[in-house]
Amino acid sequence: MRRRSFGALLALPAWAWLGIFFLAPVAMVIWFSFGYKPGIFGTHANDVLSFDRYVEALSPTFAATFQNTLWVGVVGTLLCFLIGAPVAYWMAFKVRPERRGLMLALVLIPFWTNFLIRTIGWQVILAPEGWASQLLQAIGLGPIDILYTRSAVLLGVVYNYLPLMILPLFVAFDRVGPQVREASKDLGASSLSTLLRVTLPLSTPGIIAGVLLVFIPLMGDYITATVLGGAQGNMVGQLVASQFQTAQNWALGSAMAVVLMLVIAVTVAVGALLIWLLGLPARLRNRLVLGPEPAAAAPERDRARDEVAA
Repeated sequence: MRRRSFGALLALPAWAWLGIFFLAPVAMVIWFSFGYKPGIFGTHANDVLSFDRYVEALSPTFAATFQNTLWVGVVGTLLCFLIGAPVAYWMAFKVRPERRGLMLALVLIPFWTNFLIRTIGWQVILAPEGWASQLLQAIGLGPIDILYTRSAVLLGVVYNYLPLMILPLFVAFDRVGPQVREASKDLGASSLSTLLRVTLPLSTPGIIAGVLLVFIPLMGDYITATVLGGAQGNMVGQLVASQFQTAQNWALGSAMAVVLMLVIAVTVAVGALLIWLLGLPARLRNRLVLGPEPAAAAPERDRARDEVAA
């Protein structure tokens, strides 16, 4: 009991920080979302509570923006995985251990520059009069004409969030270790079979972490959409920021923020359910072939699963 009490005291500063700087602001946003904008110069009022702001946030005027945001979030996360997984695999299994630190530093170099400056750099590159467009015109491929479109936003978010996918995937692949892969090949599995049936399943915690690290902040990103998207690449983050900063309608902006959080939560839940359903036939097949798991093996299984998750 004394050890547990001491551990609780050690965790108290973290819980206080979480409560003050996360739970309290989220609760305030939820509270504001049930209010309204009182007059021209007011920002919010909660003397009359209603769901009218949610109805307004889900109106056809803003529904298209939510759909565009979800499309950019899902496709951007998928592209980050498709691009980041080979890079992380190469770093974990092909690069010599003494050079992996250098490779990780190269992945982190974009984070040494401000997020806004990196995005503005892409605005310069994608501009019709930029150096990339002039180079394509010189070789006869025509100018670049994707700035202020959804494609430009997608390119920007993949560039900005790709390191967040590579790092957890690298850690997950590195934890698999060469011994497990060599054992798979000694048992007759090909390189592709080892990747699909050994490496990727054992790296599932890292894959999930990378997807969440990319998808959640990407859905709320408004800098990339503002700089590269314009009207065609509008995202919900821009709407929320404009309601708070320009329209001074804190109630509607809060409702949009809450709806965005719900969309993210539902999307993650649906993705987790699909992954569970896809793995269900394999689990049932293993249970039929191997039989029920012995009770004595459960602690060892839980301990191994905790080590992989850590």
